[in-house]
Amino acid sequence: MLIQILGTGCPKCAKLEEHVREAVVRAGLTDASVEKVKDLKEIMAFGVMMTPALAVDGEVLVTGRVPGVDELVEMIAGKRRITT
Repeated sequence: MLIQILGTGCPKCAKLEEHVREAVVRAGLTDASVEKVKDLKEIMAFGVMMTPALAVDGEVLVTGRVPGVDELVEMIAGKRRITT
């Protein structure tokens, strides 16, 4: 599973990364790989216009906000799409 944090490095992007890493541990996703995508062209290729954003296996699940750890566990483990 590839989890991508889309953002240029703002404080909200850093907080999303922190929450995602904790959610991965809580969910026991040992096969998950977390990476940050900072390049604007790459971010826009996802169709994302507002950061931070989160993509799992290439599918954008949330944009423009930082979900809590519990919500992220549900999203990532269930790959449940959350609209903003």
